[in-house]
Amino acid sequence: MDNRALVRAFRLAAQLLELHDENQFKIRAYEGTASALEALSFPVSDVERTGLPDRTGLSKTAAARVAEMLDTGTFEELTRLLSITPPGVVELLQVKGIGPKKIRALWKELGVEGPEQLREAAENDEVSKLKGFGKKTQDAILAALEFSSQSQGKLLYPQAEQLAEDLAKRLQEALKTEQVAVGGEVRRRLETVETITLVAATQHPDAAHELLGHLDGLTPDPRRSGPFAWRGTAAPSGLKVEVILVKPADFTNQLFLHSAAEAHLSEALAEVPAGRPATLRQLLKKERFEQEASIYEKAGLQYVEPEMREGLGELKLAQEHKLPRLLEDADLRGSLHNHSTYSDGSHTLREMATFLRDNGYEYLGICDHSQAAHYANGLQPERVRQQQREIDELNKELAPFRIFKGIESDILSDGSLDYTPTVLETFDFVVASVHSNLRMDERKATTRVLRAIENPYTTMLGHPTGRLLLRREGYPLDHKAVIDACAKHNVIIEINANPWRLDLDWRWVHYALEQGVMLSINPDAHHTNGYADMRYGVFMGRKGGLTKEMTFNTKSAAEAAEYFAQRKATIKPPLEFKDSLFG
Repeated sequence: MDNRALVRAFRLAAQLLELHDENQFKIRAYEGTASALEALSFPVSDVERTGLPDRTGLSKTAAARVAEMLDTGTFEELTRLLSITPPGVVELLQVKGIGPKKIRALWKELGVEGPEQLREAAENDEVSKLKGFGKKTQDAILAALEFSSQSQGKLLYPQAEQLAEDLAKRLQEALKTEQVAVGGEVRRRLETVETITLVAATQHPDAAHELLGHLDGLTPDPRRSGPFAWRGTAAPSGLKVEVILVKPADFTNQLFLHSAAEAHLSEALAEVPAGRPATLRQLLKKERFEQEASIYEKAGLQYVEPEMREGLGELKLAQEHKLPRLLEDADLRGSLHNHSTYSDGSHTLREMATFLRDNGYEYLGICDHSQAAHYANGLQPERVRQQQREIDELNKELAPFRIFKGIESDILSDGSLDYTPTVLETFDFVVASVHSNLRMDERKATTRVLRAIENPYTTMLGHPTGRLLLRREGYPLDHKAVIDACAKHNVIIEINANPWRLDLDWRWVHYALEQGVMLSINPDAHHTNGYADMRYGVFMGRKGGLTKEMTFNTKSAAEAAEYFAQRKATIKPPLEFKDSLFG
C-alpha cells in the first residue's frame, strides 16, 4: 500500500467523522495524520512497524492505526464508520462541491442515500428548499452529478498505465510469452482512459480465455467477448478491459491496429501508385510485419510515434518527412511552478531544491501562492521578502544549482494580477493562474485571462482552464484567442503536468507551436514526489508535437536566467515609488 492510499483512507475517516457530526478533535487528528503522511518523502510501507512513530513523527496512537492499515487494509475506526454509513452516502463524498455537512443534511432531512436519489431530489427542486442550499447550490449539484456520471468507468492516465502494465506482466507469466503489449488509449497516452487494451500472442486462445476469466480483479463479460477477444471490467474502477488474442505471426500487425485512432489508420495516403494499398489499414491486410517501423517505411512514411497516431495531420507531415524529434524526459533541465511550506507545499524550500538538484536538474522555480489565495496560505508581501532572502542564501550555498524567485499570482476577477507592481517586479518570473470564480461564461472568462496576459509582469500562463480531470470541468476559454495573445505578448504557456490537470490540453499544443508560443512542462509540485509527474506533461506535449526547442525548461539555468532578465528589462518601472518593504 503506497502513501497516497494511506492518505486517502485517513482523509475518508475524517470526512465520515464530520458526516456523523462526531468529535471535532478526532476529526482534526485524522486530518493531521493524513497531512503528516502526505508530507513524507519515503514509502511508509517500508518502515518497520515499531519504528513508525520515530520515522513519521506520528503519535503512537496514529502510528498504530497506520500499522493496522498497512497490515489489514483498514483500521478499526474506519471499519466502524463505513459500517454505519450507506455505501451510496460514502459515494456522495466524491462528488465535487458538496462536503460532509451538506451530505449529512441531504441524508438526514431528505433521505438521500446515493447519487441517483440526489439527482432525483434536485430535479424535483427539493434540495433548494433545505436550509443552507438554495437554487444556485442545487444547480451546481446537478452539474457536478452530471460530470461525475460521465466520468464513471474512467481512470486518469497514471492509474490506467499502472493497471495495464500489471495486467501485461501477469499475462506474460501466465501465457509464458514475451509477446504481450499494452495498446489502445494507454499506448496513445490519452489523459483519461476508458478501456485498457492488451494484445497477446498465443496458439491457445481457449486456454487464454479460461485464464483471464479467473484472474483476480477482472470480471469477464461473455456478451462482449469472442473467440479471439476477451472482454470484461477491472475492479474496483469498472474500467473496461479487452485482450486481443492473436497468432504470434500477426502480433505486430494487430498491436499496430490497436495502437492508433481510426482516423490514422483509414486516412488516404497521398500519391499512392495504382494497385498499392491506399491506407495503412489496407496495407496491414496485405502484408505481415515484424516491426512497426517497417509498416511506415513500406508506406513511404516517416515513423510516427504512438502518442501522435490520432489522425490530426501527422500523416501529412510523415509523408513530407517533416515530423520533428519530439521532446523527451531527459531534455528537461529545470522544474518551474513548484510550491513549498511557505504556502501549501509539504516540503521546505531547501528540501524541494536539494531533491531536484540530487536528481540531476539545474534549477528550481519556486511559485508559492499569492496573497489572495487565503485557502493555500498565500504569501503576504512581508513573507515574499522573507522567502526571497532565503533564496539568496540558498543560491550561494547550492551553486551552481539555481533557485528562481517566482510566484503563482492569482488572476483576480477583473483580470488584474495579485500584488502591486512594486511587489511583482521583485520576482524573476510570474506564473499567472485562475483559482477562483470559475463559473464565468466564455466571453467573460476569456476577457479576464487576456487582461492578465497583457500584464507586462506575466511571464507564464498557468493551467489555463483550471480543469480537474474526471472531477471538474475546465474554465470556458476561447483557446485560440488566448494562445494568440500569448504569442503577441511573449507569454509562455505551461502544460501543467499534474495528472489531474494536464492543462494546456494537448489538442492545442500544435496551434501554440504554430503561433511561436513556447511551452513549459510544469509539475505544480507540492511535494518532492510531484516532480515525477513531469513525465505526464512530456507525454501530453509529445501528443501535440512538442519539441525540445519549443520547451522553455529545456534551457540551462544560465539561459533561463538570461531570458528572465531580458524580459524584465523590457518592463517600464511602476509609477509609484517602492514601498519601504522593498525599498
